[in-house]
Amino acid sequence: MPALLAAVTPGGAPALGLPPVRAAALLLVDGLGHRLLHKHAADAPFLAAMAEHGPLTVGFPSSTSTSVTSLGTGLPPGTHGTLGIRVRVDGTLLDTLTWTGDGRDARELLVPEAVQPRPTVFEQAVARGVGATVVSDRAFRESGLTRSALRGAQYRGVGAFGDLAAELLDALGRPGPQLVYAYHADLDQLGHLRGPGSTAWRWQLRQIDRLVAQLVEELPAGSLLAVTGDHGMVTIDRRHDAENDPDLVAGVALVGGDPRARFVYARSGAAADVLASWRGVLGDDAWVVDGDEAIARGWFGPVDEAVRDRVPDVVAALRGTAAVVCPTAEPLLSRLPGQHGSLSADELVVPLLAAART
Repeated sequence: MPALLAAVTPGGAPALGLPPVRAAALLLVDGLGHRLLHKHAADAPFLAAMAEHGPLTVGFPSSTSTSVTSLGTGLPPGTHGTLGIRVRVDGTLLDTLTWTGDGRDARELLVPEAVQPRPTVFEQAVARGVGATVVSDRAFRESGLTRSALRGAQYRGVGAFGDLAAELLDALGRPGPQLVYAYHADLDQLGHLRGPGSTAWRWQLRQIDRLVAQLVEELPAGSLLAVTGDHGMVTIDRRHDAENDPDLVAGVALVGGDPRARFVYARSGAAADVLASWRGVLGDDAWVVDGDEAIARGWFGPVDEAVRDRVPDVVAALRGTAAVVCPTAEPLLSRLPGQHGSLSADELVVPLLAAART
C-alpha cells in the first residue's frame, strides 16, 4: 500500500516497479499464494499472464489479521503489534479477526485504535490530498480489524462480486488522485473448507481470474490495478491436541495464535518447562523457540517495546503438514483441512500482479 500511495502521489518515489498513475487499487485475494497460483495457472490464465512485481513475502504469522494490518500500515507485525490471530493484549487473549476476548466483543475493552495506534496508509493518503476508499464486506464496516488496520478511508460495503467490481471501478474513476483497497474472502474460505487445490477451490480461482480480467478491461484512464494475497495455504494431515495432550497442557496459561503458528503463554515460572515439553511433543513437526529467540530470528520484524509483552513465551511454527489444534476453543478451525500461518514458502510467499491503463 505505501508503494501504491507513492504511485499516485505527484513526485512520489517509485517502488516495486509500479508506474506513476492518477489512481491505484489493490485487490487482496485472501489465500492467494504465489505457489498455488502457479501450480494452478491453467485455471487462472489472465492472472498468470499479468506482470509480476513480486513475489512478496508476508509477515509471520502468515495469517489474515497480521497481513491486513501490515498492508494497511506498511509496517511489520512487531511494529504494528497485531502479532497473530489470537494474541495476549493487556492480559486478554484477543482474537484479532473477530475482535473478541473470552467470546465477547472486545472493542470497548481493547479499543482498536489504541491496540494499533500507528497511522494507516489511508490516513496518510488523506493527509496528502489523496482520496482513500476501502471496498469490503459490509459486515466488516465497524469491525475491530477495520478500525485497527484500515481506518481513514471511505468504506464501501459490498455483498458479492458484482458489488465489489462496481465500487472499485467507481472509486478509481473519481477525479484526482485515488487509493483503493478491495478485499475478497471466498478463495480462502474454500481453501480452509475443501483444501487448497480442491475442485471447489479451483472453480473459485477461475471466477476470480475472470473478475480481474473484466476489471482490467474496464479500468479508467490513468489507473492501475494490483492483485496480491495475504498468505498461501497448505493441506494438513497431522494434528497435535493442545487441550488434551497432558504434555502440551502442563504449565500453560493461554494458547493463542492459530493451528500453524501457536503462541503459548506460560504460567509464572513455567516457561522453560513449557518450551521443553512442546519441543519434545512436536519434534520435527515444528520449529519451537522461546519469544526472545523468535525476536532474534526476526520472525516478527523489529519489535517495539510497547508490544513486547504480546510476544508469547513459546512460539511453535509448524512444519510439513502438521498443525496444533484446540478443539474446544476452536471447534471448526480444528477440523479444517486447509491451514496457514507458518514459515513455509507455500504460506509466506504471495504474488504482486499489476496492470495499468494509460
